[in-house]
Amino acid sequence: MGTKERKQRQFEKRERQFLDAARELIASDGLLSLQVSKVADRCEYAVGTLYQHFSSKEDLLLTLTTVQTQDHLELFQQVAQWQAPTRDRMFAIAVADMVFVHRYPDHFRIAQYALCEVVWKAASDVRRQEFLEASNEVAMLVRQIVCDAVAAGDLQLNRMTADEVCAGLWSLTYGTHNLVHADGVLGMFSADDAYRLMCRHVQLMLNGLGWLPLRDPADHAATEHLIEKIQYEVFHDPT
Repeated sequence: MGTKERKQRQFEKRERQFLDAARELIASDGLLSLQVSKVADRCEYAVGTLYQHFSSKEDLLLTLTTVQTQDHLELFQQVAQWQAPTRDRMFAIAVADMVFVHRYPDHFRIAQYALCEVVWKAASDVRRQEFLEASNEVAMLVRQIVCDAVAAGDLQLNRMTADEVCAGLWSLTYGTHNLVHADGVLGMFSADDAYRLMCRHVQLMLNGLGWLPLRDPADHAATEHLIEKIQYEVFHDPT
């Protein structure tokens, strides 16, 4: 291995250390208590070394979100490879979010903060672009399911675009993640299991789009059976 390659590997290893330390500090002390000096101290590096990787705390937070977006993408890739009707594959995208939350419970809490206007604008162009590229890969997989449904005759867009269909479903799932982290809000609606409720709303939305075959969202047993089937067949995860 040449000197250049060795230095690059060391750089990448050190960056992972900073990200892991930041994640640990957020878990123990809370998101708003995060300071770059504490991250550097935890890794036994000078703050200046950390700034060689991340130009600001905002860059660090956005990169944490980007890295786990790649993990999110892997779950969506598993859905894309699942040999199932297009409607079940789209429903599996919602189940993928449930599995992802189980595996990475702090992701959406960090993402909600990292993507707010103040933090997003303070992050560097490079880090914002990295996030957008990772997110676009996720969007492309979901868009392809919509296109497959149209090609199979399972869905008619009716003057909508595939992207508009994706945006509606994304708003529903992402909104659920945000509400879950607002303690007490969903309790006003007697939502004992926010993600099961989200899945029923997804079925309602897919019915509203006319996505075949239509499902009965009131049939909780059938919805639960489909969730369990996806967890085992697609993700091998009994969440």
